Amino acid sequence: MTAAENVCYTLINVPMDSEPPSEISLKNDLEKGDVKLKTEALKKVIIMILNGEKLPGLLMTIIRFVLPLQDHTIKKLLLVFWEIVPKTTPDGRLLQEMILVCDAYRKDLQHPNEFIRGSTLRFLCKLKEAELLEPLMPAIRACLEHRHSYVRRNAVLAIYTIYRNFEHLIPDAPELIHDFLVNEKDASCKRNAFMMLIHADQDRALDYLSTCIDQVQTFGDILQLVIVELIYKVCHANPSERARFIRCIYNLLQSSSPAVKYEAAGTLVTLSSAPTAIKAAAQCYIDLIIKESDNNVKLIVLDRLIELKEHPSHERVLQDLVMDILRVLSTPDLEVRKKTLQLALDLVSSRNVEELVIVLKKEVIKTNNVTEHEDTDKYRQLLVRTLHSCSVRFPDMAANVIPVLMEFLSDNNEAAAADVLEFVREAIQRFDNLRPLIVEKMLEVFHAIKSVKIYRGALWILGEYCSTKEDIQSVMTEVRRSLGEIPIVESEIKKEAGELKPEEEVTVGPAQKLVTEMGTYATQSALSSSRPTKKEEDRPPLRGFLLDGDFFVAASLATTLTKIALRYVSLVQEKKRQNSFIAEAMLLMATILHLGKSSLPKKPITDDDVDRISLCLKVLSECSPLMNDIFNKECRQSLSQMLSAKLEEEKLSQKKESEKRNVTVQPDDPISFMQLTAKNEMSSKEDQFQLSLLAAMGNTQRKEAADPLASKLNKVTQLTGFSDPVYAEAYVHVNQYDIVLDVLVVNQTSDTLQNCTLELATLGDLKLVEKPSPLTLAPHDFANIKANVKVASTENGIIFGNIVYDVSGAASDRNCVVLSDIHIDIMDYIQPASCTDAEFRQMWAEFEWENKVTVNTNIIDLNEYLQHILKSTNMKCLTPEKALSGYCGFMAANLYARSIFGEDALANVSIEKPIHLGPDAPVTGHIRIRAKSQGMALSLGDKINLSQKKTSL
Repeated sequence: MTAAENVCYTLINVPMDSEPPSEISLKNDLEKGDVKLKTEALKKVIIMILNGEKLPGLLMTIIRFVLPLQDHTIKKLLLVFWEIVPKTTPDGRLLQEMILVCDAYRKDLQHPNEFIRGSTLRFLCKLKEAELLEPLMPAIRACLEHRHSYVRRNAVLAIYTIYRNFEHLIPDAPELIHDFLVNEKDASCKRNAFMMLIHADQDRALDYLSTCIDQVQTFGDILQLVIVELIYKVCHANPSERARFIRCIYNLLQSSSPAVKYEAAGTLVTLSSAPTAIKAAAQCYIDLIIKESDNNVKLIVLDRLIELKEHPSHERVLQDLVMDILRVLSTPDLEVRKKTLQLALDLVSSRNVEELVIVLKKEVIKTNNVTEHEDTDKYRQLLVRTLHSCSVRFPDMAANVIPVLMEFLSDNNEAAAADVLEFVREAIQRFDNLRPLIVEKMLEVFHAIKSVKIYRGALWILGEYCSTKEDIQSVMTEVRRSLGEIPIVESEIKKEAGELKPEEEVTVGPAQKLVTEMGTYATQSALSSSRPTKKEEDRPPLRGFLLDGDFFVAASLATTLTKIALRYVSLVQEKKRQNSFIAEAMLLMATILHLGKSSLPKKPITDDDVDRISLCLKVLSECSPLMNDIFNKECRQSLSQMLSAKLEEEKLSQKKESEKRNVTVQPDDPISFMQLTAKNEMSSKEDQFQLSLLAAMGNTQRKEAADPLASKLNKVTQLTGFSDPVYAEAYVHVNQYDIVLDVLVVNQTSDTLQNCTLELATLGDLKLVEKPSPLTLAPHDFANIKANVKVASTENGIIFGNIVYDVSGAASDRNCVVLSDIHIDIMDYIQPASCTDAEFRQMWAEFEWENKVTVNTNIIDLNEYLQHILKSTNMKCLTPEKALSGYCGFMAANLYARSIFGEDALANVSIEKPIHLGPDAPVTGHIRIRAKSQGMALSLGDKINLSQKKTSL
């Protein structure tokens, strides 16, 4: 076993800048110094031994001059010293001096001070030499009967570790501890004793639990946790025991400790799939989420609920608890609310949708005019989307939801209003019976809409779905009201002129005299009393948009006016009224064109908008049947197609989800009968405690064994050449937020290499946690050195360094072997994610770092290239399958991913197939990457550049 692999229990932080003291000065301080000086000297000795110094000459000095001292600090430091000091000779025999130490610890185990006794017992847990422990056994046994619980609980731990390592020293330990447990009153002592019985003698633990199974609720939470673990392990190994202990687990769901409730609920789910058990566990989880204040706890427990939902037979039980789950919405944290709404939406059914909608409507109304929390707007958006999904799945609910949501079209938050608008557009197309209601509500809120984007959408909906004469007249009235006085240019010039009049009068008008309260005269200028300028007065909304230079809304208005005018002509037979309506519509368009060409707006009208308005004027002047069809039928047809494609995609994804969750049994699958199964084959479910321990330690190697390509060998990096005196290679194990480098160092020379040190440095957002300790390598020997590197963000990191060593007996300077660089792959941190188009566009506009990568590949098919990029960058394609299907020689797609650190990465792929170069010409184009941080954008670009070309296997 190499020095680097020696078990170390005590980690001590060492300041690196201090000079190591000499052995002679330390010896002097330990012999002749006072207690304070001896304490400091002992600390220095411990640090030096931890750094690899041997210091054999100080052992007797410490035994003679420090060991007899009664000072508590020194006693504590001595425990650390005896833990780390080498206790054997090079041939493996125990040092003679250790007998003296052993005697000193026998006295400490009988010391009147309980702190000294307890800490000595803790130290004995770390000893690995049976010869040292043997003389101490009677004293350790005696500590079980000490009056103080601190001593007793550490005595139990000491007996457990000694029994586990050297059973022959205390063969009757389980019996001894069982008797101790029966008579013990202290919770921590009982917990330690019970835990020992679980691992050392499970039958005795079960016997004890059987005697007190009715009093389990009265035990302390630390003991209850261990009882839950025992029940889980027993039932896991022997399912026939379930009936015996399931009542106990039910009782523990009522425990006062949140940790016990959480573990008991998790265990109950694995022991029983009966609806009552699932309901009790889910109810327990929901209570925990509501009562716990920590958001991380809420998210973890929510994940457990989501896991429960994934099981087809449990889903129906959880559907009855939707209203309880919605109580979690009282939490202000957006992430918790998001998960809760998603879970509720997955569980909603025709039985509970009405109640769900009532609660969500109340929540939406609550968010109105609430500004104290920054996430209120985002939460409102979430609620709108949830209600949208409910209405699409359960059309009967739409009539209740729409009137409430339409109030939010006039909201200041554009994102929430845009979601409402999208919902209204879908509802008015899908549900014919709701059209009159939606049009009526739309006309009510139309004048209050503040955002130009929402205004455009509202205009389109009114133009498309107003089908009666009255509604069409109402739309025209609203448009006139929103435009203000026309012609716009003339009225605006008049206003400008009207503003100047008071100023002209000022020069002529006399100053006005006023009398104050005190009776004195106050003079006031006629200029200051003039009313506020017209520009400061509220303009009608549409007029305001146009004067600000936003003429896209004018193009939208022209289309709307054309649609309603054409529809009005078909509804009204009277020629005069027809002409009057068309003329009014044409007047509005003409006045807008006039305004656009004038100098009044902040920005002039664009040519595109002029073309659109002119086209609408031409259509109205001619009124041809073909144009009527295009404006009034084709537009709606294209919306209908888009919505049906979207619905189809949603159904397809839901179908895939349900297929994933359905447990399919193949015709030739073997049937397992529990009665006929051997005990070792019965681990149908993996041990959750073992899995969680492995996950915490980062040892999730189960998948690696199944897939040989993902094995360790793929991640081994060669650091030096085969002809170098020291050969080194590293296995890079990425474990979410840190990287473990397992470096194999081989001495290829015939000399002994002393102080062989691995020196590492990092580039990028990486940080080396600790410096690897020096080694001594015998000729042709090898050793493993582990180094931990912390990762703080997603960007390409490089670890570089060298190995330095001294050759034993050589007079030369230190030798150095430079190592190859280790490149850390960012793909380990990037996961595919999804977002809406609106969110994608918003992030695209916000992110300031862009990296443009030119496509340089040997792939000749557009779709194949896209799939290759998705695979190599771990991103998700947001562009629907329908939009990518077919072949036109050009393709554009949006990609999105999120890192485990919460960073977003966006990419837009624009590629084409140059047909003029022949059928075998490779794909050309660009990929634009945007991210919040420069590192992320550059790293993704590098990754794409490296993996663009397809390698033939």
